[in-house]
Amino acid sequence: MTDLSRRTTKLVADALAMESESAAEAGTLGYMARALVQATIPHSKTEGTTFIRTNGDYRLSISNEELGLPYGSIPRLLLAWLATEATRTKSREIILGSSLSEFMGHLDMVPTGGRKGTITMFKKQAARLFSSTIRCSYTSSERYAVKNIVVADEADIWWSPSSPGQHGLMDSTVKLSQPFYDEILNNPVPVDMRALQALRKSPMALDLYCWSTYRVSYLKGRAFIPWEGLQAQFGSSYPDTQRGKRNFKTKFVEALKKVALVYPGLNADPLPDGLELRPSRTHIPKTVVADD
Repeated sequence: MTDLSRRTTKLVADALAMESESAAEAGTLGYMARALVQATIPHSKTEGTTFIRTNGDYRLSISNEELGLPYGSIPRLLLAWLATEATRTKSREIILGSSLSEFMGHLDMVPTGGRKGTITMFKKQAARLFSSTIRCSYTSSERYAVKNIVVADEADIWWSPSSPGQHGLMDSTVKLSQPFYDEILNNPVPVDMRALQALRKSPMALDLYCWSTYRVSYLKGRAFIPWEGLQAQFGSSYPDTQRGKRNFKTKFVEALKKVALVYPGLNADPLPDGLELRPSRTHIPKTVVADD
């Protein structure tokens, strides 16, 4: 069996598990901050210190002059875990645990050593994320609004990369900034953490899953989003050339197929000129969120 076949089989198995047991029943109800669902961080390593994405009148920029920009699946999974813990505990102080392997287990990651191992990548991406500044702005003919956010005011990590199972002298903690904490609690987007874990190999699929369940939560009728708008939101790293546009569309459709496996209730179809969205049930039923 090829790697692609194995990943598809795993996605189908995860989808069946989600069908048979809801996120609330399984204890996998999670959240993402809405500001980071409407537009997101880079999918892959990006040169420079600032990255910008747009979604209509909404604009998100993330900057990190010291360590470089966070990218890929790890910071996305970390953001979801932090948002979920903040929502659950109603506290800015998030306890990560006493060992690196314990925490990576929360993200369904296996600790591996070496320069290209998951431990090195995780610590690098966590440091980049915690030290980044995010600016969210909304500009229209009638309104301008802006919010500057840092994810964490403080981070105190006691983990040893050479001994990931070793417990530190104290629990590792992160203190979320007040603006980020407020964004989570005031505008939470409910997700199934099993879906995020199933899609973690594809940053675009992670973004598309979170955005689609949020987008249909207020969708009243058919919506059409042209490929140019989707590329500005989900694929700013693709060049604005015919080849770049074709590559983005191909990657987007591939990601949509993966999302459809774990979120079969999503009514979304790629068309020649863009994506058609139709009213769908949110992946987490609204009644569950209201009762949580």
